[in-house]
Amino acid sequence: MNGYDKDWFAVDRIDDDTYIISEYRHWEETHCYLLIGKARALLIDTGLGIRNIAEVVASLTDKPVTAIATHVHWDHIGGHRYFPDFYVHESELDWINGKFPLPINVVRDMVMDRCDAPNDFDVAKYELFSGAPTKILRGGEAIDLGGRSVEAVHTAGHSQGHLCFWERERGYLFTGDLVYKDTLFAYYPSTDPQAYLQSLRKISKLNCKRVFPAHHTLDIQPEIILRMRDALTDLDKAGLLKHGSGTFDYGDWAIRL
Repeated sequence: MNGYDKDWFAVDRIDDDTYIISEYRHWEETHCYLLIGKARALLIDTGLGIRNIAEVVASLTDKPVTAIATHVHWDHIGGHRYFPDFYVHESELDWINGKFPLPINVVRDMVMDRCDAPNDFDVAKYELFSGAPTKILRGGEAIDLGGRSVEAVHTAGHSQGHLCFWERERGYLFTGDLVYKDTLFAYYPSTDPQAYLQSLRKISKLNCKRVFPAHHTLDIQPEIILRMRDALTDLDKAGLLKHGSGTFDYGDWAIRL
């Protein structure tokens, strides 16, 4: 592999035609996933946009690429500008069209927070991506890559239009910010703790064999979905599954409400 910044991106192989592209030099340790079919490829999230993720993708496939966002937060759409073909959930169309609910100076501060940025990176020039998607998703769509199909599953909670991506044939579940090992965020005004629980209940019914999160450790097993579902169910029964309840720590993961 050559032609991209190997100091910024780390590439791991899941199988012959599935790759993880990670950005470990920012504290959020964002993971993007490249799924290659016979006809085209799907890039699940495009990272922070500090370096050009399209150069990594080009080193792995020559197929046409569709970018798809688990959700329209800055650390998941930073590289969208390199992919004119991209899909977004209908609930977050305003966000992708310049109405993201945080000012750019706040986003720039988050970009630089605990970030070992390249010396030539100028955060003052960092802008939130905006653009018109080639397809609007509502959840339930099957995305055909040619001999390979991925389903978009609407999983609101962390954001209103959050999506997980389910590859039934391989048992792969790409969970975005809904499931990962660290502190889950459900305290922003744009989050919905009750919807979070419903989304965990939804994906807990899938017979997934491997879980691929958008952040932090990749050492994560499907059983964590059941533990998260049960923990949030208990919080709900106690009247605590709501904004302002605080942070609840369960050992290898936590949730901030």
